[in-house]
Amino acid sequence: MKPIAESELIINKDGSIFHLHLKPEQLADTVLLVGDPGRVATISDMFDKIEHKVQNREFVTHTGTYKGKRFTALATGIGTDNIDIVLNELDALVNIDLKTRLPKAEHKTLNLIRIGTSGGLQEDLDVDSFLMTETAIGFDGLLNFYKKRNSVCKLDIEKEFKKHLNWNPLLTSPYFVDGSKELLEKLGDGIRKGMTISAPGFYGPQARVIRLDIQDPDINDKIRSFSYDNKKITNYEMESSALFGLSALLGHKAATICVIIANRYAGKYSKDYKPAVKKLIETVLNRLV
Repeated sequence: MKPIAESELIINKDGSIFHLHLKPEQLADTVLLVGDPGRVATISDMFDKIEHKVQNREFVTHTGTYKGKRFTALATGIGTDNIDIVLNELDALVNIDLKTRLPKAEHKTLNLIRIGTSGGLQEDLDVDSFLMTETAIGFDGLLNFYKKRNSVCKLDIEKEFKKHLNWNPLLTSPYFVDGSKELLEKLGDGIRKGMTISAPGFYGPQARVIRLDIQDPDINDKIRSFSYDNKKITNYEMESSALFGLSALLGHKAATICVIIANRYAGKYSKDYKPAVKKLIETVLNRLV
């Protein structure tokens, strides 16, 4: 086996991975992913101690311990394109020997839990409530670039969804992928479960109209009415599809739990969602230890 070329796996002069600027020893096996770089400190403020603080661009990382268990809190920034960077580099840190540029003989599995915010699509989703994603739906198209995409996707529901929406061929083909059942059981007690759309934007891709009309003004009504195996699509966010898809392909466990900060159909927005996010972080940490 040939070493991975320098142009494909870029290592910084200090031995850290290209974008994240992390070294293998600075990464815990359980990683809490957030979009907002400022939210990393909200997590690490709860740690017993902090071992490492690393930042490059929007990628902020704090590694430390909480009640004796080691965690990494990492900001991905917004969007599945950033998740593509984060997931591939996290995997390289644990499954590639960065000195020889060869895959390690023994595979390591990471636990990757996204803690975020989201907009609800069903009227009975209260603002400031928690929702855990069972299945992520990618409107982003990212996973379609990877060869074994179909091996981790739910092709039957994908077909029915495209039929139900009369899917516009100008849009990227959507994909459906489940999160880790193990993490769902560990973290999901008493928390509502749902199917979550990851959109490649906040405005048009989530059917918001400011000054630009969108291709299908009825798309959210069609999404809301879609049902498969007695399950409905519950919410929008912007990262989980790539997180679930790449984790499945790379052999990691992934989960997403979000605070519903807005309900698009009830017309409600949280007056202050930060306390709910902090409560969710505490809940996740305590369930993981």
